[in-house]
Amino acid sequence: MPRNDWTIGFDADDTLWENETFFRTTEAQFVEMLGDFADRDHLMNHLMEAETRNLASYGFGIKGFVLSMIESAIQVTEGRVDSRTIGKIVDWGKDMLAHPVDLLPGARAAVEAMAERGDVVLITKGDLLDQERKLALSGLGELFTSVEIVSDKRPETYARIFARHDSHRALMVGNSLKSDVIPAIEAGHWGVHIPFETTWAFEMAEAPVDHPRFRALPQIGHLVGLVDSL
Repeated sequence: MPRNDWTIGFDADDTLWENETFFRTTEAQFVEMLGDFADRDHLMNHLMEAETRNLASYGFGIKGFVLSMIESAIQVTEGRVDSRTIGKIVDWGKDMLAHPVDLLPGARAAVEAMAERGDVVLITKGDLLDQERKLALSGLGELFTSVEIVSDKRPETYARIFARHDSHRALMVGNSLKSDVIPAIEAGHWGVHIPFETTWAFEMAEAPVDHPRFRALPQIGHLVGLVDSL
């Protein structure tokens, strides 16, 4: 197999290292803190609506999440939220931005193996500084041919990125059907879904199980066998 036969794209958050768990932990703290003003379901729905609405302005990532929590706190309390509560939300965000990077089992081995089979590209969305920080702490940076930190993941995103590499075939690996798998398939490439234990509701989508370029794996350690079989 030629060295440049493949271009393999890897998602970062919850594919190579843990991320969504920290959002859900902070979300639970937020709901508990404002429990005197509304019940859990109302607070969860209100925050989700704020996050979705604000994506166009703030993009994906921790900073937008923090701003959406502050907005929700102001609205749910009808402006009665105090400065100490706002300060606590800001501190949660700082804690999230400083959290250590924990590689998921098999992540390094999978990236190393794919680097022997073609160009390996990190394709991630979110805050530029935070994603750069996590990549540096992960120790994986030297394995990637290129790193793409994008505002969103659409079919044209994958078409543009993969077109830069002189490979016969391209494949995207990630935990999000909505952002990693489906748009890569729509761009004409392979999409490999490796689910994580927690998925943000915004990233939920139906798996394209009947599509010939869709594959699902229970864990990233199975990626080598899959790529070698295609």
